[in-house]
Amino acid sequence: MDMLNKLRFFLKLKNVYILPMLRVSKKFMVYKKSEVSLAKTSKITLKKAFYFNAKWTKNDPFPSILAMHENSKLVVHGEFSIYSGSRVYINNGASLILGSGYINNNFNLSCFERIEIGDEVAISENVCIRDADNHVITSSEHRPTQPIKIGNKVWIGMNVTILKGVTIGDGSIVAAGAVVNKDVPERCLVGGVPAKVLKQNVTWN
Repeated sequence: MDMLNKLRFFLKLKNVYILPMLRVSKKFMVYKKSEVSLAKTSKITLKKAFYFNAKWTKNDPFPSILAMHENSKLVVHGEFSIYSGSRVYINNGASLILGSGYINNNFNLSCFERIEIGDEVAISENVCIRDADNHVITSSEHRPTQPIKIGNKVWIGMNVTILKGVTIGDGSIVAAGAVVNKDVPERCLVGGVPAKVLKQNVTWN
């Protein structure tokens, strides 16, 4: 039985995990209080390891949700962790591609087309990423859905919102509280509502 079928088997038994940690495979760790919903035609591809609803403390009370709809894809190239209190929705036909890094508590992601996150990425708490508006403005030429790409070694601060159609260049930093609705060049610090370039040629560790 492959990893995805094992996970679906556990879901049939109980949709909310009560074990401290469920090892679906060596590559997929699902921590307790995780609610996982997988459509029959959804597909997960893991090249290294994915940790979902990871905990900073043993008694972390916050649950997480991972919902994959029909023909959706989750691809993880490196080691990637999503911490507790997160809600990840991969909708019909959409693809979420993760490189390596982590996303902190209370993350909210809604993927309707394609969201790609690169390697060595650090995303702080209370971040929202959405590649769709979900509604159409009928009085203008309006594309409600556009893909998002976050480059390698990007640092995203707390309470940031990243909207559809955005590309964030390698090595960039998004300051806390920013709303990103336009592309961010490589190695730039951006901040504000909407986000604007504050510094160029930045580095971070």
